[in-house]
Amino acid sequence: MGEGAGAQMPCSFPRSLGLHFLSSGFFKTAPLDEKDSMRTTAIVSAVLASALSVSTAATAAPTKRPMTFKDMMAMKRLGETAVSPDGKWLLYSVSTVDLDQNKKTTELWIQPVAGGEAKKLAATQPGDSGVQFSADGKQILFLSARQGSQQIWLAKFDTATGTASDETKLTNISTEADNARWSPDGRFIVFISSVYPDCTAIHDANFAEADKCNADRDLAATTSKVKAKIFTTLLYKHWDHFTGDKRSHLFYVLVDGSGMRDLTPNDPHDVPPFALGGDGGFSISPDAKELAFTENLDEVPATSVSASIFTLDLTNPATKPVKISTSKGGNFNPAYSPDGKYIAWRSEERPGYESDQFHLALYDRATKQEKNLLPKFDRWIDEFAWSADSQYIHFVSGEKGKSVLHSVSVAGADLHSFDNVSGEWSAIHLLPIGDHGKQRIVGTLMRVTAPSEIVVIDLDQEADSSKGYSPVHLTHLNDALLAELDLPKMEDFWFTAKDGTKLQGFMIPPPAFDASKKYPVKFLIHGGPQGAWGDAWSYRWNPELFAANGYVVVMVNPRGSTGYGQAVVDGVNGDWGGKPFSDLMQGLDAAEKKFPFIDKTREAALGASYGGFMANWILGHTDRFKCIVSHDGMFNPESAFGSTEELWFNTWEFKGRPWDYYGKPDAENPFRKWSPMMSAKNFKTPTLVIHGQLDYRLDVSEGYQLFTTLQLLKVPSKMLYFPDEGHWVLKPQNSELWYKTVNDWVDQWTGK
Repeated sequence: MGEGAGAQMPCSFPRSLGLHFLSSGFFKTAPLDEKDSMRTTAIVSAVLASALSVSTAATAAPTKRPMTFKDMMAMKRLGETAVSPDGKWLLYSVSTVDLDQNKKTTELWIQPVAGGEAKKLAATQPGDSGVQFSADGKQILFLSARQGSQQIWLAKFDTATGTASDETKLTNISTEADNARWSPDGRFIVFISSVYPDCTAIHDANFAEADKCNADRDLAATTSKVKAKIFTTLLYKHWDHFTGDKRSHLFYVLVDGSGMRDLTPNDPHDVPPFALGGDGGFSISPDAKELAFTENLDEVPATSVSASIFTLDLTNPATKPVKISTSKGGNFNPAYSPDGKYIAWRSEERPGYESDQFHLALYDRATKQEKNLLPKFDRWIDEFAWSADSQYIHFVSGEKGKSVLHSVSVAGADLHSFDNVSGEWSAIHLLPIGDHGKQRIVGTLMRVTAPSEIVVIDLDQEADSSKGYSPVHLTHLNDALLAELDLPKMEDFWFTAKDGTKLQGFMIPPPAFDASKKYPVKFLIHGGPQGAWGDAWSYRWNPELFAANGYVVVMVNPRGSTGYGQAVVDGVNGDWGGKPFSDLMQGLDAAEKKFPFIDKTREAALGASYGGFMANWILGHTDRFKCIVSHDGMFNPESAFGSTEELWFNTWEFKGRPWDYYGKPDAENPFRKWSPMMSAKNFKTPTLVIHGQLDYRLDVSEGYQLFTTLQLLKVPSKMLYFPDEGHWVLKPQNSELWYKTVNDWVDQWTGK
């Protein structure tokens, strides 16, 4: 079901110098060592001490206030990051939201890693993205649509001043360019473009002819008054768009503009597979002679997640890709070691299961042998990055409601975890070891009380017994606004499921909390189902914003949740309304027992995606809630199977296809056993139904069926329908309506 309410993606992809993730921020910079920034001379301190003490006494501390939706929209959102090869400069994108204009604008910024003023990156314009440094640091590439279509642009970079200049457009391909990456020798760039596989493949001298074929096909489709589509294969739509006849291909272009060629000519498959984003799913060897990439060659990609890793000799255009991965499951995000001896990637074992454990595979290029580097590590590998000496791999993994930074040697020993740091890591970059002789990592870190910031951590720091490893903020993007807001701290709690499994939950009290009072509850249910709640910020289902109008927010990670071992993840398979439902109810029971300020008579259940399914399941199996919010939830698994696009998901989760259970009793048919529709006679709880027309993951018909059923049963109900949204509500004003409608509904039925 993919990502749902507040859930992490089943796989978050490791990236190198051009990562994509969300957060926020106004610009306020600080030196690398924040203690240094606070040092003043003894004379100045003596002169100011008296005045400061008088001022402090006379001025009361400002009263903090609850966060509003407009506050959340006012926060600037951090995007991709890149670090210069010398480790001196930090590039990143920041998106701002104009609620009145209903749009977001992204700009590229630069600042010194050692501390200093952040400024907009010269030579770029609003909307530019994908910025990367060349290996020598003297050039940058970026993607820009300033002349009408997205192309690769190059600019000179002054390493002394951090200034970019003399920007020039490198590509002019009609199908546009995306996910561009420098070669280590700086001679060429590999990028992705979606082309018609049956057009003549672009290959150096024939560019004009081959590109015209694609341009003419696009023009014909755009100008035709007939908008009908003909499908001959599955996966004809995906998430929020129809896939059409194009397929993504890898392209090679020389930096001097003298040549371009399609590296996967006439391939009918997407290269890399559509499920990959961020880093593009490919890597170039340190000697720039070979490419490693991900491709799924299965005949029906709608039923398969079995992507493999291939290598391609870039020195000979006549060579064919060579498969090097051995796993029958998914293999993603290859990355060469800096010395060129190895290729590492994220690997799954079981075919057809998109949420199998992600191992760290290590391939020796000399012996052509592959191994699982951490066979006893029972967590997912979410992102990773090589150390400069190729002796260590640093990676991020979910762990009990947060993500943890780890390091492991290529021998598989010396596993070290920086697990004292709260929050969730992403987009990690290793800084070069300078005169200080220390290994440092730059990454982004977010918490439930603050959007992502860029931080640096010293991996050689000796952990203090009380403070441990301490990341230092390089950006302070929303400090002024966050200082005004009352964002209560989240508290975790543990409970024991009926079968003895230890599970975790979280509680956030409302602002201006008074423990002597009783508060209504918003019980949030995450999507996935292979996802997790934790110490993370969200713009779509923000726990702090849900608490802001006087509610206790409770979140439970039931069976299916990530960060607790693969057995817990697998616990939801084929048991959607079984143990996960029991876990959620027991978790809420535990919260009620632990936190006496919870008003058990005024609780609301809210969920999206799998959380929406569970909201629908709750509707037919308990009356403990005053109201329910069901966003993009599965209501009828049999109809959902035929209307979704990622067929592998439902096939795995429901242990087959609906017709496999023909003639069998409902108790032996997961599509009917776990169907919320089959319990409709029990529906009593007032329910708000939300769905988007462009949701091809869970078709809008699921929402229609639920709302129709509620209305016919005369259960108090309302439906919020978005004709222009998919699985997520992304447009600012739509999001504003979403939050208002949801909060008003819960207020109405909890009597707040």
